This record gives sequence, structure tokens and C-alpha cells, in this order.
Amino acid sequence: MRLLGRIFVILFALWIATMAAGLVWSIGLLGAQWPAVSGDVGDRVVFWGAAFVASGITASLLFLPTLIAVVVAEAFSVRSIFIYALGGAVLFLIAYQGAGLGRSNYEESIDRAPPPVSREFQIAAGSGIAFGFVYWLIAGRKAGRWRERV
Repeated sequence: MRLLGRIFVILFALWIATMAAGLVWSIGLLGAQWPAVSGDVGDRVVFWGAAFVASGITASLLFLPTLIAVVVAEAFSVRSIFIYALGGAVLFLIAYQGAGLGRSNYEESIDRAPPPVSREFQIAAGSGIAFGFVYWLIAGRKAGRWRERV
């Protein structure tokens, strides 16, 4: 019975963590335009719609790797916040590169060199860290405790 309850907690934590990651992704990409958005209702709908779509993409791209990471964390009772944040960042960066979004679109220029790490790459890492942190807050702090005797 404790395992069934733990599965529900894990699913809830994954759902909330994908929402947080989508929100971080949307704020990272569209946050600079927020002062312009504050007056128009249509722009706010676009912003929150982008957050919703980013959450859906996060859930679909990272379903299997996240499932494997959760099973490993539960099996070994991993409870460190740093491991969850680092794991989330690594998962998001792998998904970002694997989806083909990490390709450089900079043209050669004699004026300035392209940045070593793109802004979108940094946003993907930040979304992964937020994902790992929120998951840890809800479910990761008690990983593996369902096996302990009361």
C-alpha cells in the first residue's frame, strides 16, 4: 500500500516539476518582453500558452529518461538536492541537444565571435535545475522510504 501511495506522489511531483520547468523556459525566452505584455490580455494568453506547451514538450521528450532516473533514485534512496538538480540539468541538456535545438545558427562574422554557450542552452539548463529542485521538494526528499519498516 505504501508503494502505491509513493507512485501517486511521484506522478504528482513529475507533473508539478514539468510545469515549473515549462514556466522557467517561458520566462527565460519571453521574460524580456514582460513589460510590453503587462497591458495586453492577448499577450498574456500567448505567454501562458507558451508555458503550457513547453510543459507538454518537457513531459514528452523526457518521459523515458525521467522514468529511469526516478527508478534508480528510488532503488538507491538518493535524497540529495544537488544530485536531483544536476540530474535535471543533464536530462534537459541531453534532450535539448537530442531534439536538434542545440545547433548553432550563427553566421561567421569578423565583428564578433559567437558566444561559447547560447542563451537557449543556458535556459535549458536552468529549466532542468528547476525541474530537479521541484521534484526533490515534493518526492525526492523521501526517496526509498517506502521500503523502510515503520
